[in-house]
Amino acid sequence: MGLPDGSDHGTQQTQALLSATQEMELERRDYHVERPLLNQEQLEDLGHWGPVSKTHPWRTWFRCSRARAKSLLIQHVPVLGWLPRYPVREWLLGDLLSGLSVAIMQLPQGLAYALLAGLPPMFGLYSSFYPVFVYFLFGTSRHISVGTFAVMSVMVGGVTESLTADEAFVQSLNTTVDGARVQVAYTLSFLVGLFQVGLGLVHFGFVVTYLSEPLVRSYTTAASVQVLVSQLKYVFGIKLNSHSGPLSVIYTVLEVCAQLPKTVPGTVVTAIVAGVVLVLVKLLNEKLRRRLPLPIPGELLTLIGATAISYGVKLNDRFKVDVVGNITTGLIPPVAPKTELFATLVGNAFAIAVVGFAIAISLGKIFALRHGYRVDSNQELVALGLSNLIGGFFQCFPVSCSMSRSLVQESTGGNTQIAGAVSSLFILLIIVKLGELFRDLPKAVLAAVIIVNLKGMMKQFSDICSLWKANRVDLLIWLVTFVATILLNLDIGLAVSIVFSLLLVVIRMQLPHYSVLGQVPDTDIYRDVAEYSGAKEVPGVKVFRSSATMYFANAELYSDSLKKKCGVDVDRLITQKKKRIKKQEMKIKRMNKAKKSQKQAASSKISSVSVNVNTNFEDIKSNDVEGSEAKVHQGEELEDVVASNQEDAKPPIMTSLKALGLPQPDFHSLILDLSTVSFVDTVCIKSLKNIFRDFREIEVEVYIAACYSPVVTQLEAGHFFDESITKQHVFASVHDAVTFALHHRKSGPKSPVLATKL
Repeated sequence: MGLPDGSDHGTQQTQALLSATQEMELERRDYHVERPLLNQEQLEDLGHWGPVSKTHPWRTWFRCSRARAKSLLIQHVPVLGWLPRYPVREWLLGDLLSGLSVAIMQLPQGLAYALLAGLPPMFGLYSSFYPVFVYFLFGTSRHISVGTFAVMSVMVGGVTESLTADEAFVQSLNTTVDGARVQVAYTLSFLVGLFQVGLGLVHFGFVVTYLSEPLVRSYTTAASVQVLVSQLKYVFGIKLNSHSGPLSVIYTVLEVCAQLPKTVPGTVVTAIVAGVVLVLVKLLNEKLRRRLPLPIPGELLTLIGATAISYGVKLNDRFKVDVVGNITTGLIPPVAPKTELFATLVGNAFAIAVVGFAIAISLGKIFALRHGYRVDSNQELVALGLSNLIGGFFQCFPVSCSMSRSLVQESTGGNTQIAGAVSSLFILLIIVKLGELFRDLPKAVLAAVIIVNLKGMMKQFSDICSLWKANRVDLLIWLVTFVATILLNLDIGLAVSIVFSLLLVVIRMQLPHYSVLGQVPDTDIYRDVAEYSGAKEVPGVKVFRSSATMYFANAELYSDSLKKKCGVDVDRLITQKKKRIKKQEMKIKRMNKAKKSQKQAASSKISSVSVNVNTNFEDIKSNDVEGSEAKVHQGEELEDVVASNQEDAKPPIMTSLKALGLPQPDFHSLILDLSTVSFVDTVCIKSLKNIFRDFREIEVEVYIAACYSPVVTQLEAGHFFDESITKQHVFASVHDAVTFALHHRKSGPKSPVLATKL
C-alpha cells in the first residue's frame, strides 16, 4: 500500500514542478503586436465609434405592472424577499442563540445608554425594542445590531442637557426636567428619522462616501472620550453643572477636578469593583472563545449581582450610592412629537442623522463584504430612518448600530435579522414584567458598563501610529477631526472635520504630481524619468503627464508646470520673438520711408528741369511743346510705377527662431498624456488651446495621447477642435504619438501609414 502512495506523491511533485516551469516560461515570454499607428479619427473609424444612446431611467418610474410592483415591494420591504426563502434547519438555531446573546448585552447597555442620554433608564429599554423590530422589517444588513449606541447617546445627552439647563425652556413645556428631556429626546428621534427617510428616498445614501474611514474612526474615538468624561460624575458620585457648546468637555473635566473632595467613596468602590469584574469576564471570554458555545454574559451577571447586593446591603441608604430608582413596567401609548421644538432641534437632528447612518453603513458594509452579500445604502438609510421615526412616537431616543453587539451577533452564529427580532422580544419581556427588578441597580455600575464597552473605540488611538507610517494626510484628517470634536462638541466638530476633509481633497487635486515621461527600453511603456532610471526621454520629444485630472482649479498650474518641466522659458521666448519681429518691421518701415523720401526728391528735380526747358525755348511751336510735356509726364509716371514696385517688394520678415537669433528648444514635439483626465471644463479647454498656441510659437508641435472617448466628446462639445487642431493631433496611446512625432517633425499631421511594433 505504501508504494502507490509514494508514486502518487511523486506524480504530484512532478506536476507541480512542470506547472512552475510553465509559469516561469509565461512570465519570460515576450509578445509582439503589429498594428497601424492610430490617431483619434482613425481609431473612431476602425472601432466604428458612435455616440452612446442616452437612457432615461425616470421613464420606468411611471410604468405599472405586477412584476414591477412586486420588485418595488421587495426593494422597500426586504423581509418579504428573504423570509420566505429562509433555511430554517441551517440558520434558525444560530439565529436564536445569537438573538439571546445580543439581548443579554442589550439589556444593560440600554439602561446605561439611557443614562448617558440624560434620560430615565426605562427609555433605554424602549429604544432597544421598537427600532430593532422596525429594522428587522426594512433593513438589508443581516448582521448589524440596531439599538442604543454610546456615540448617539452622548450626542442626544448633549442636546437634552443643554436645553433643559434653561428653566424658562422647561417651564415652556409645562413639565419637570426629566419630562422635558424625554420630550426633547423623542422629538429629536422623530426629526432624525425624518431626515434619514427623506435622504434615503432621494437616493442620498452616497453622502456617506464623504465620511472617510479615518474621519469616522477619529470621530468615534473623540466621542468615546466625551462619553468617558460624561460618566465621571456617576463614578465619583458628584453633582455637576450642565455644560454645552464649544469647550464643554474641558469645562466638565475642570469641574470634576474641583469636585473631587466631595467624592462618595461607596460609589467609587462600586464602580471599580463592577469594572474589574467586567474586564475579567471579557478576558475570560476571549481566552475561552473556542470552547464556549456562547460568551459568558458578564454585563448581565454584573447587573444582577450588583442589584442583589445593593438591595441586600442597602447601598443607597447606608453608603449614599445613587441607584436607578423606580422603573415603570408595561408599554406606553404613542405620543406625537413636539412640533414647537422642531426649529430648535433641526440642526442637531441632521448631524445625528448623518453620524448614525455613517456608523451603521460602515459596519454593514464590513459584514456584507465578509459574508458575500450586498447592502443597499439608500434602503439602509430608509430602514434606519423608519426605526427612529416610528421610535419617536413611542418615546425612544435616536439609535444606530452598536459595534460590540454586532460583533457578538455575528460571532455567535447570527445569519439574519431574525436574531435582532429575537433580542427585541426578549427586551419586550423585560419591559413588560422584569423591569422593576432593577430599581436598586447602582448608577455607578451602569457607568462602569459604559466605560468598559469603550475599550474597542479607545483602541483606535493606535491609528495615529499606523497612519503616521501609511498616510500622513489621513493622519492629519484624524487629528483635526479628533481635536475639533473634543473642543467644539460633536455637531460642530463633525461639520469642521467634513469641511476640512473636502478641503484637503481640493488641495491635493490642485497639487498633483507632474512628470516628464521616458521610454522603458524596447517597450511601448513610458514612465517618470525621475523615478525610473532606465526610462530615457525620446530625443526631440517631450512627454508630459499630470497625476490628477485637469480642471478650472489647477489648469493654470498645469500650464506653468508644463513649461517648467520642459526646461524652456516659453513666455520669455515668445516675448523676445515678438520684440525682434517688431524691430524688423520697424526697420523695414524706416527703409521704405527713406526710399519714399528719395523718390520724392528725385521727382522734384525732374519737374524743375522740365520747367527750365519750357522757358528757354519759347520759340518752339505749341504742338512741339505739348509733345515735350507729354513725354516728361510719361517719364514721371514711369518713375512712379518703378518706385511703387520697389516699395511693394519688401524684404521678407524672418519669423523663425534661428533666423531671429533666438535659442531653439531641444525638442520639436510635445505630447500631453491625458490618460488621468476624467473630465474637462471650459477653463481646461482654453488652457489646452493656449498650450498649443504658445508651443507652436516656439516651433514645437503639440499632440494629445491616451485621451478617453468621453473626454474627446467633451472637447468636441467645447469647440476645442478647429482647422489648426484636429483629431489627427489626438492619438490612441503615448507610443503612437511618439512614433508619429519622430517621423513628422513639421506641423500639419497627415494620415500616417506607419505601423507601431511592440
